[in-house]
Amino acid sequence: MKRRDFLLTSILTPVFAKNLLANDTDIYLTANEWRTLVTLNQRLKRLRRYVGFANFNIISYTSALYYGRNYSRIGEFSKEELNLIDKLFHERPSQYGFFGIKTCENIENEILLKDVSKIPYTGHYLFKGQPEKDYKNLLADVGPTLILTSGVRNVIKQLSLYVNKIYYLNGNVTQASNSIAPPAYSYHTISDFDVGRKGWGYKNFTADFATTDEFYKMRELDYIGMRYDKNNNDGVRFEPWHVEVI
Repeated sequence: MKRRDFLLTSILTPVFAKNLLANDTDIYLTANEWRTLVTLNQRLKRLRRYVGFANFNIISYTSALYYGRNYSRIGEFSKEELNLIDKLFHERPSQYGFFGIKTCENIENEILLKDVSKIPYTGHYLFKGQPEKDYKNLLADVGPTLILTSGVRNVIKQLSLYVNKIYYLNGNVTQASNSIAPPAYSYHTISDFDVGRKGWGYKNFTADFATTDEFYKMRELDYIGMRYDKNNNDGVRFEPWHVEVI
């Protein structure tokens, strides 16, 4: 939805009117999609509460639908919600200014427990092999003040973050795609992870992390990279906390 259509829609759906500072070229959900997104966001949060924070990181799309059908505390995903999920997974995000590569072709992607390690005291998993090795080396080289803030994210977890960001931005998919990779385009689904400074909370997911000693030490290491540096070609905001597994 273009800006002129958004202004007309906001008369009928006042929640959209909050985002008046967006660019004229930004694309929004339609009014019907917005209503569906609201219920989908709520359902995904109920699913997360039911299966637990750590399990929600690796749960598959198929399992999510199963839990929805069989547990009334979650509720079955509606046809409209499934259609929106399908759209958000399969659509071309370059229309929103996101130019990253597709990392996951299958919406039913499964992550097996034998392929991941749960990192104590974090609620997150890392893929065994290079990602887990890199994190252990980071702890040794950077120090004990470093902590894993996000690891493996299967499709449902990435979808949940993306949906919640669109909700927070009042239906602005363009701005959401600048902050969170769409569910088929996250490197968390195949390798990468996020780190932060212990005790910093949400600030770990802001540009302020680039001012920390932990970040400066990380930049001296040659066995990891920075996936989303300033002015990166993917169209993603600067993410100094995001570790690229080389």
